[in-house]
Amino acid sequence: MYQKTVIVGRLGADPTLKYSDKGEPVTSFSVATSTRKDETSWFGVTVWGASADACNQYLKKGSKVLVEGRLSFDKETGAPRVWKDKDGVWRSSFEIMASQVVFLSSKDGASND
Repeated sequence: MYQKTVIVGRLGADPTLKYSDKGEPVTSFSVATSTRKDETSWFGVTVWGASADACNQYLKKGSKVLVEGRLSFDKETGAPRVWKDKDGVWRSSFEIMASQVVFLSSKDGASND
């Protein structure tokens, strides 16, 4: 069996770099995608290893990226991650374990839309 998810969107905030217990770099960031009807979906993205270092170094809020990977579901529910925000509104996020991240913006943030 095989699962593959591909999204193209913009980072909602600067990436966050952390290290696993074994010292491996792990970078996380959020990506917003939009439809032609202005419906926005948010994805949490996790990147490991050398790609994590590159994402942390070169990406920033607003960077346009293509992310390829597999959806990661909540282990208890099998659904997207769900939480209440500070105002008590229910929110959800799809999580992607990235196998590849392609930078679609230049260093100054410009992209070919």
